Amino acid sequence: MTIARRRFLTTAGAVLAAPAIIKSARAQAQVTLKLHHFLPAVSNVHTKFLVPWTKKVETETGGKLKIDIFPSMQLGGAPPQLYDQARDGVADIIWTLPGNTPGRFPGVEVFELPFIAAKRSAPNAKAVQEFYETHLRDEFKETHPITVWAHDHGLIHANRQVKTMDDLKGLKVRSPTRLAGEALKALGATGIPMPIPQVPEALAQKVIDGCVVPWEVVPAIKVHELVKFHTEIPGSPTLYTATFVLTMNKAKYAALPADLKKVLDANSGQTAATMAARVWDEQASVVEEMVKKRGNTVSTISAEEAAKWRKTTAPVWDAWTKQVKERGLDGAKMIENAKALIAKYEKA
Repeated sequence: MTIARRRFLTTAGAVLAAPAIIKSARAQAQVTLKLHHFLPAVSNVHTKFLVPWTKKVETETGGKLKIDIFPSMQLGGAPPQLYDQARDGVADIIWTLPGNTPGRFPGVEVFELPFIAAKRSAPNAKAVQEFYETHLRDEFKETHPITVWAHDHGLIHANRQVKTMDDLKGLKVRSPTRLAGEALKALGATGIPMPIPQVPEALAQKVIDGCVVPWEVVPAIKVHELVKFHTEIPGSPTLYTATFVLTMNKAKYAALPADLKKVLDANSGQTAATMAARVWDEQASVVEEMVKKRGNTVSTISAEEAAKWRKTTAPVWDAWTKQVKERGLDGAKMIENAKALIAKYEKA
């Protein structure tokens, strides 16, 4: 066979094979999304929720949908800007706290009122997700929410032991939401709003005397190394919780092929909320035991003291109800609905 004939046959074969190669490449086409959040990669929510969740989505799409995670604000900006990053397409998916932008999401704040939330994350998370589906779709309409949920009970972590309201007087305490700040103020402390990544330095520099966070996040921001006292509030309802949203750019979601949307939808809503809640509930006892072994003091206020705290913070409910009424929301009805949903999922 001549060299020219060999070249012709090779070229012809390549041309005939090209449609099959293109078809195969299309079958393996991959959509890659960027997920942005504010905690370090060692945090429990990153390693035990966001990573497993993204891997689950990737596996169930046969590798056609890949989600790369960028922790610690690696794509730039500050935590309060995360929601707008999803809205504007700076990131495809974000995880953040609505409380990082006080007053912007008034409806979901109902779960952040003092002594509304349950002690465990599971009922809180499921209640918030159902409340979103029923009442809050317009509140987050600038993006495509994947799930909205809340953590378990928050504790007071401080540089002195807190057993009564008198112990809180004069303490400067980081608050995660504006309503947690109002509750702390009612109890005699000064609530200082602050994104969680700033807490370690603020504690180290004595800018604040303590913080309110759930057990789950304590190791990631080294709270147990910076303060020695941790105060639990007994039972349900508990002092506070914070809500979260995992949400996506609307255009990116709309552009996904139907088969990838189906998988993403199947891993959204209550499925994702339940998966997230498990992290907070499982890590609470693990972190508490670690803190005790370190030699820190973990105490629980008495039931009688908790009743005093609840009565003292009741005006926060009244003030919030008046504030949201000005925005056309029936705060009293929302409180009633939120409490009913939490009770429903606590019994489940």
